[in-house]
Amino acid sequence: MPLTASGNLAIITSSDLGGLGPREGLPVTYNWAVPNLAPLLLPWLVILGLLALKPNRCAAALWIWLPAGCVVALTRGQPAILPMGTDVFLDTITALAAGVAAVWLLSDYLRRPNRFVTFLFILLALAGFSVLSFLSQQNGSITDDTLQAGIVLAAGVLVTAAALSLGGLICRGHCRKIGLYTWLLILLGVIWLVIAAPFYVLQFGASGGMIGWNVFFLVMLAVAAVHFAMLLPFLILSSASPFYRERLKALLHVKPETPPLLAPLPESRLKT
Repeated sequence: MPLTASGNLAIITSSDLGGLGPREGLPVTYNWAVPNLAPLLLPWLVILGLLALKPNRCAAALWIWLPAGCVVALTRGQPAILPMGTDVFLDTITALAAGVAAVWLLSDYLRRPNRFVTFLFILLALAGFSVLSFLSQQNGSITDDTLQAGIVLAAGVLVTAAALSLGGLICRGHCRKIGLYTWLLILLGVIWLVIAAPFYVLQFGASGGMIGWNVFFLVMLAVAAVHFAMLLPFLILSSASPFYRERLKALLHVKPETPPLLAPLPESRLKT
């Protein structure tokens, strides 16, 4: 249904019952009103407000819209291969992307001398903006699917903050984007497995293991791959843009690569 459409909508069910009854049921009329887009725009208006902060008042900061827009475009496309009822879980990806965009813009305020305190600030900022974005997409409706997606979002926030902090700790001596990307992918998979394993044991252990461990591992690896795909546009931005590159290094407490030291010239050459 187009966002600009409104009026009476007639819904008719159709099923071929053969000689058991009519093919089509009675029409049901529903008054379709134009949905309120303000809640959907709220998190992105907040991002626009963050761009007004003094450290972000430059043209380079505007590039944050590129990775955020890529994630939103992919999730709103709703691929046909996805089963019905997965829209709310796509909302978690969009919400997490909004939180990451906010962290990228607030990095100057989140970094602290202590690495663990920085992790806590990242976690709080990521949780706040992600939850705000997620709730704005639900229009106040709370269902079982919404609660499940909220739990997934909470886990995703924790995994993101932990993977970024641990990735910075592992790569603290140097900053090579390929190494950082690889470690982030590994950490996402490991942390998702650690978080989800207790729930798997409690849910399926007592029932005889309806889902095998091999299926569980494959599902968690798929979740980690989707999670990394969501982070990848922001990481690419941090590699391509000097503005966001320095911010990511500072946020993760990663030291820049030091150029090789030049050997001093022999004294005899200096005299000549």
